[in-house]
Amino acid sequence: MLIEEYVEKILLEDKQQFYKDLDMDKCEVSDNENITPVIADFTEYSPLHNGHLYCMQEAKRLHPEGLFVAIIPGLFERNGRGLPYILDRYNRAKLAISLGADIAIEGPPMGVMGSGQYSLCLSLLFKTLNADYIPRGYISQDAKFKNILNYINSGKAVAPRPYKIISMEDKKVLLNGKLENDDYVIVSLSKSLTKLDFNYKGKFIFIPRLENVSGSLIREKISNNDFDNLDDMLPQETINTLKKAIDESKAPLHEYRADRILLNNVNTFDEERLSSLTLMDDKTVENLMDNRPFDNVSSVLENISQGFSTHRKQRILSVLETGILKDEIHKYINNYPQKIRVLGYKNEETLDKFKNNLNNNSIGDNKIICQ
Repeated sequence: MLIEEYVEKILLEDKQQFYKDLDMDKCEVSDNENITPVIADFTEYSPLHNGHLYCMQEAKRLHPEGLFVAIIPGLFERNGRGLPYILDRYNRAKLAISLGADIAIEGPPMGVMGSGQYSLCLSLLFKTLNADYIPRGYISQDAKFKNILNYINSGKAVAPRPYKIISMEDKKVLLNGKLENDDYVIVSLSKSLTKLDFNYKGKFIFIPRLENVSGSLIREKISNNDFDNLDDMLPQETINTLKKAIDESKAPLHEYRADRILLNNVNTFDEERLSSLTLMDDKTVENLMDNRPFDNVSSVLENISQGFSTHRKQRILSVLETGILKDEIHKYINNYPQKIRVLGYKNEETLDKFKNNLNNNSIGDNKIICQ
């Protein structure tokens, strides 16, 4: 199977799963204390590098009694910037377990959501797991940003605004300027968790990001099949997994989309359906209708309007691949999570501890483990 065929296969299977989930009830949970403490870490692992490993090891060192749960973005294999991952989630989960995670579970379909929407989904997942600790790597060394981290860990809520961060309590401006993506996620999570009345005081484990580890450089070198000197940034397990996936035509996936499906959707959806797609705007619909048919994705990209987010165009491409509607994504988020999907686990004893936590916290008949 060619990489292009594998990417298309994933998209079609994930779309079926999305619509199954859409008809399911939301998991209902209590706020019971976990039997075994949970360290809930949301990380893309695209691929899992030494920075990710350091964050995992630090969290486990601080809380060796905890179950380390790696939340790995799931359906459609697109990140919050709308870009494809280098490896599918099953290989990313396998890597996480091999390098120290206890459980790997499926996270939300980030690429077809706005940043606030997937932040809300992540927060709903943290609440469902009743997360005891949330490790997060951060980039900025600015003293004002570090004060914000202290502010958050004291249980106070902050929120992002265009080019500033404010206190949700008194609207005071805590920091002016634009944040790096990883730092923005922290602030956005604080806002979403606050809206859910989730008490995160003392739960965040803020870990400074390792220098000299670049995900972009790693992906560039792998695209060129250049594994020289990558052992400075990647664990050997990641290098081995990448090489095996490449041999199986299951990597690298980060430069591939389901082009045939995307172009068919752009060229055949009527104006009403295009307008109803999640994240879609009127100007982009007008451009697509006026300039179709398209025979390549690059020309589609040129006709997507530029929004406030620098990642908007790639997110729209992901939406055009999947064909997910605004009403459908809203219903999906309102019912999220419908199940906890386990992608991998260290051993049966660890899985039992994880299940016992969920069963202890679940309400009603909606069982929330799905393997």
